[in-house]
Amino acid sequence: MGQLVLIRHGETAWSRTGQHAGRTDLPLTEAGEESARALAPRLADREFAAVHTSPLTRAVRTAELAGLSSAKPDTDLIEWDYGRYEGLTAEQIQEFRPGWELWRDGVDGGEDLGQVTVRVDAFLGRVRPLLDRGDVAVVAHGHLSRILTARWLSLDASAGRQFGHPHPGTINTLGHEHGLPVVLGWNVP
Repeated sequence: MGQLVLIRHGETAWSRTGQHAGRTDLPLTEAGEESARALAPRLADREFAAVHTSPLTRAVRTAELAGLSSAKPDTDLIEWDYGRYEGLTAEQIQEFRPGWELWRDGVDGGEDLGQVTVRVDAFLGRVRPLLDRGDVAVVAHGHLSRILTARWLSLDASAGRQFGHPHPGTINTLGHEHGLPVVLGWNVP
């Protein structure tokens, strides 16, 4: 059975400053483009049965620079819709909502965790059969990748808080061991 290779898009201005970037379509920074290019040699020896990407520019461009030219955009891979918290840092949100924590408290005016889970589960339902043919690459976003990982492991989506935030331009690999879903690598540059 193949592996699910999750790639976090390269750095954007907002990922550098810790701002929540859900639906805002941000370009990669120069450093983000460099880290995406640096992924190409690590991925060059792999044959992928399929490559999927969020349709947002930062993910599509990361896929291109990483040599994943056959990537198909999938709207289920768009980052969590942060609603009124879009563009804000956690510290800024806590100024008007003391003690706020995304995984516990959610967002105001965007998607709740259950809605993101439905999208991720639908994507995994389409991708799991492809793993019989080989590895599948996914270029997406930080919180979405953590939710996808939790659901891969058959955990509640809120368990995504227990995975370190994937750094921009890194590879996270999900697979199987003795028939059970596992995390094989996390935040690999």
